[in-house]
Amino acid sequence: MPEIIHYQFIKAPVSQVFDAARSVDLHTKSMTQSKEKAVGGVTAGLMEEGDTVTWEAVHFGVRQRLTARIVSMQFPYRFVDVMEQGVFHSFTHTHDFIEKEEGTWMVDTFVYQSPLGILGRMADRLFLEKYMTRMLKNRAVVLKNELEKDG
Repeated sequence: MPEIIHYQFIKAPVSQVFDAARSVDLHTKSMTQSKEKAVGGVTAGLMEEGDTVTWEAVHFGVRQRLTARIVSMQFPYRFVDVMEQGVFHSFTHTHDFIEKEEGTWMVDTFVYQSPLGILGRMADRLFLEKYMTRMLKNRAVVLKNELEKDG
């Protein structure tokens, strides 16, 4: 299973970065390239432990839906969401926040398994892992820019 780890330093307090990362509104803002929007479950505001959200987006020219649930949350240092329904065989996205004097390290760890067995593993190597890495990086930069714009 591919594991993608992305580190982003943000000059903001850990609680602000934590809240930005669980904001449905900021997630939507960070995913404009795929026209992603929340269409079920929590569709605005901050996600809490146990909440689900269903996202609808266009990836590779195909409209898709994915439902994820926040399965654990330790404010303001970690939360974990897992896919309940969607195109992946499975995924777990762990969001860690490391408080530093000058800001916060946001660490995304995304572990997933593609569908379709060997065909899915080939897709991972050819393009999917790069695509998912780029999405995580883009999302992190949007959160960073949003939180640092007034600082």
